[in-house]
Amino acid sequence: MRINTAKQKMLRGEVSYGYAIGLGSIVAAEAMANCGIDHILLDRQHGSWGEDSTIAALIAMHGGTAIPMARVSRNDYTMIGRLLDEGCMGIIVPMVHTPEDAKAAADACRLPPTGTRSWGWGRAALFGADYPDTVNDQIFVAVQIESRQAVENVEAIMATPGVDGCWTGPGDMALSMGVDPRRAGESDEHARALEKIVQACRNTGKIPGIAAGGIEDGKRRAAQGFQYIICGSDSGFMMAGARAGLQALGVS
Repeated sequence: MRINTAKQKMLRGEVSYGYAIGLGSIVAAEAMANCGIDHILLDRQHGSWGEDSTIAALIAMHGGTAIPMARVSRNDYTMIGRLLDEGCMGIIVPMVHTPEDAKAAADACRLPPTGTRSWGWGRAALFGADYPDTVNDQIFVAVQIESRQAVENVEAIMATPGVDGCWTGPGDMALSMGVDPRRAGESDEHARALEKIVQACRNTGKIPGIAAGGIEDGKRRAAQGFQYIICGSDSGFMMAGARAGLQALGVS
């Protein structure tokens, strides 16, 4: 079984940085997986990935150093299982508002008796004959805390067995508070919610994560106590490079 080095890093109390891929480009997925970052998040919720391109991207990332993870489009038993079967070593589940939501997500990720994942897998067989014996420990399961309701329930959510950590969605959380996500940094309620999430993770021994707004924001979030941090994306890096090129060329 491949060791989930990103998860092991976080369990040691360190920060694990990752990049998201959403362009639907297999070549970009392969390149990003080999850039030296800890983990790659294949975004099935907002990214341009279909069933076949997802499998192709995971094949392309297989030889990379980054741990392959994915955000499922919704909290769905079959969708979660399919991503695990194809070789994902981390699952991020969006819109988890209650402990019941969290239990459904965690159970779908782990084989019995820990969870309810169905026996059988596809590409994940490449991880070795010991896959079913070790996968429950190697998989990183994070639920997204991204609503006012989730913040209210955050300690109970994080105490759910099988949940390793969270990935805070600051944009949707701001919307649930009636705050424009682009002005979330000006909201005291939003700031207090982030502090509450980190503290709840500390209280329950779980890993706090967040979707950062870029590299500098990722460093700031790490200083706040977050450990699982996505701080860039394939499209974001491409457009940043394109804009910098235009500026250097003097093109308005």
